[in-house]
Amino acid sequence: MYHAIVFFPLIGFLIAGLFGRYIGARACEYITTAFLAFTALLAWGVFLEGGHAERVQVAAWFSAGDLQVDWAFKVDTLTRVMLVVVTTVSTLVHLYSVGYMEEDPHRPRFFAYLSLFTFAMLMLVTADNLVQMFFGWEGVGLASYLLIGFWYEKPSANAAAMKAFIVNRVGDFGFSLGIFLVFVLTGSVAFDAIFGKVDAIKTLSFHFIGYDWNALTLACLLLFMGAMGKSAQFLLHTWLPDAMEGPTPVSALIHAATMVTAGVFMVARLSPLFEEAPNALVVVTVIGGITSFFAATIGLVQNDIKRVIAYSTCSQLGYMFVALGVGAYSAGVFHLFTHAFFKALLFLGAGSVIHAMHHEQDMRNMGGLRRYIPYTSAMMAIGSLALIGFPYTAGYYSKDAIIEAAYASTRPGHTLAFLCVVVAAFFTSFYSWRLFFMTFEGPARWGAHAAHDHPDAPAVAHSTMAHEADGPPGHTEGAAHDDKGHDIEPAHKSDVVADDHHGHGDHTPHESPLVMTIPLAILAFGALFAGIIFHDRFIGSGMDAFWGHALAHGPNNHIMHEIHEVPALVSYSPLIMLILGFVLAFWMYIRRPELPGALAAQQPSLYRFLLNKWYFDEIYDRIFVRPAKDFGLFLWKQGDGRIIDGLGPNGIAARVVDVTRGVVRLQTGYLYHYAFVMLIGVAGLISWYLMAGLPKGGH
Repeated sequence: MYHAIVFFPLIGFLIAGLFGRYIGARACEYITTAFLAFTALLAWGVFLEGGHAERVQVAAWFSAGDLQVDWAFKVDTLTRVMLVVVTTVSTLVHLYSVGYMEEDPHRPRFFAYLSLFTFAMLMLVTADNLVQMFFGWEGVGLASYLLIGFWYEKPSANAAAMKAFIVNRVGDFGFSLGIFLVFVLTGSVAFDAIFGKVDAIKTLSFHFIGYDWNALTLACLLLFMGAMGKSAQFLLHTWLPDAMEGPTPVSALIHAATMVTAGVFMVARLSPLFEEAPNALVVVTVIGGITSFFAATIGLVQNDIKRVIAYSTCSQLGYMFVALGVGAYSAGVFHLFTHAFFKALLFLGAGSVIHAMHHEQDMRNMGGLRRYIPYTSAMMAIGSLALIGFPYTAGYYSKDAIIEAAYASTRPGHTLAFLCVVVAAFFTSFYSWRLFFMTFEGPARWGAHAAHDHPDAPAVAHSTMAHEADGPPGHTEGAAHDDKGHDIEPAHKSDVVADDHHGHGDHTPHESPLVMTIPLAILAFGALFAGIIFHDRFIGSGMDAFWGHALAHGPNNHIMHEIHEVPALVSYSPLIMLILGFVLAFWMYIRRPELPGALAAQQPSLYRFLLNKWYFDEIYDRIFVRPAKDFGLFLWKQGDGRIIDGLGPNGIAARVVDVTRGVVRLQTGYLYHYAFVMLIGVAGLISWYLMAGLPKGGH
C-alpha cells in the first residue's frame, strides 16, 4: 500500500512528461489527477486505521565504507499525518488546475511538474534515513524551481525561480553539514540507529574555530539552518513572496502541503535529537517568534492578494517553529495539519478571485465582489476565519495551543516568542479582514463599466479611486503589469489578457467553474471541522496513544499538560486580538476608507519600510549579489580578457592552440613511426640506466 502511495504520483509524472504530447492535455489532466486521488484515499485509509510504527524496505540503495543506506519507508503517526496532508492538498490542486490552467497550451508539462512535486514530498516524509530525506528535500527544491518558473518567457518568473533555488541552497548547505556531523557522531544516517545513540553523544564536544562546541547542539543548529531555508524563516525568507510568480495552484501547493512544511516536518522527525539539545531549541523558538511577527507586519500593507496570503504563510510557519522550540511538537504538527486546509483554501480562493477579475491581482482594483462571486467570497471568509483562529474553526484549536505553550514554557526565549505570536495574532486578524473588505466589500474599483454591468455597482472613476484603498499610488512590487499599470497574472506565460478567458468582451466578474469550486468546498470543510474532529488525537486526552513514539518528549517535558494551567487572560488573548484586528480593519476599510491613505501619507517612511519588506532584498543585493556580480565581472574582464586573451601577440589561448596544432602534426597514424619513437625511448632509458648505474671513478 505504501509503495502505491509513494510511486503513483511518479507514474503520473512519467506518463504526462514523456507522452503528454501524444495523448493530449486532457488525458494528462485525468491521469495525473486520478492517480493523486487514489493515493489520497489510500493515505486517509492508513491514517484512520492507525497502527504501530513499521519499516517498509524498498531496496538496498548504496554502501560506501561504513555508510550503509537503504531505500525504505519509516511509517509511524507522523508519516501518516504528512501523507494525508500532502496527498489531499495535491489532489485538490490537481483538480482545481484542470479549470484554472484550461487555456494554457503546456498543461501536460504543468501537471507533470505537479506530480513530480508530490512524489518528491512523499519521498521526504516517508524517509527512513537522512540521505533519503535529503533526496526528497532536493527533489522538492527542483520541482519548485520548475513550477515557479513555469511561465519561463516572463522575466520575473525566471528571476523568482532562481531566487528560490539559490536561497534554498544556502539553507541546504547547512543541512548537508548537519547530516555529515550526525554521521560522524553516530556512524549511521538511519533514524532508528541515530535515535538509539542520542544518550551516548549528547555530551560530546566538537572543536571548531578555536572553541569546543557541544556536538549535538551544533548538529541540530546546522540541520535547523536547512529548515530555515525550506520553511522561509527569518533571514532566509526572501524567496517566498517572489514564488507568487508561478501559477496560483503552485502557490497553494508550495505553501499548504509541500515545500514550506518540509522544515517543520524535519525538526519534528528529529525531535529526539533536538530534545537533547536545549540551546538549539532556544534558537528555534526565537527565530520562529521573530518570523511570526516580522512576516505579519509586512502583510499589513501588501496590495497583491497572493502576497498577503504568502506572508501569512511565513508568519504561520513561525508559529509552528515556536511550538517545536518550546517542546510542544504535537501542537506544531497539529497546526501544520490544520494550516494545510485553510491556507490551500485561501490560495485557491484567491485564484478564483483572479480568474473572476480577468487576472487582476491588485486588491486596490477590486471591491464589491461579494455581489458577483458570492460562493468564492464565502469560501474566502471561511479560510480567513480559520486563519485568524475564530472559535471552533480549525485554526482555533492549533493556534491557541501554540500561544498557550509559548507562555507555559520555561525555556529561554519563550517570553519573546509569546509576545511575538500574540501581536502577530492581532496583525493576522487585521490583514485578513483588510483583504476581505478590500476585495469583496465597499465600492467596486475595477472600472467605470461596473455601473453598466450590475445595477447595484456604483460608478467609480478608476483613475482616481483605484489607489485610495490603501497607501499612495503605485504598483505591487515584483508583479507584472499590463499596459494600464495593473498587476496581472498571465493566462499563458507573459501574455496579457484583455478580455475574459474565452475572449469575450464581458468584463463582469463571474464565478469559477465547478472543477474549481468543488475543491474549495472540500477544503472549507477541513478549515471548519479538522480542528474539532482531530483535536483529541493531536493535543487532547488521546494524544499519547495517537502519537506513540513518533515524537520525542523528554522526562522533564510536560508542556502539553501545562498549557491547560495557563491564566485565563492568556487563553483569551487570541480571541481578544482577533476582535481588535476586526474592529480596526472594519473602521479603516468600511467606515473610514480614506483613513489608510491618510495614514500612509502621514507615515511615509514606516509605510515604505513595510511595503518594501524591511528592505531585506535591497540589503542582500548590496551585501551578496552586487559583490558576486562585480567579482564575476572582474574575472571576465581582467582574468579572461586581459590575461588569457591579452598577453602575447594573440594571447595565451592562441599560443596554446598553436602548440596543440604542432603536437597534433606529430600524430601521423603510421605504425612504424610510433614503433620508431618507442625504440628511441627505450634506447634513451637504457642509456640513462647504464650511465646512472656506473660507480664513481669508472670502475
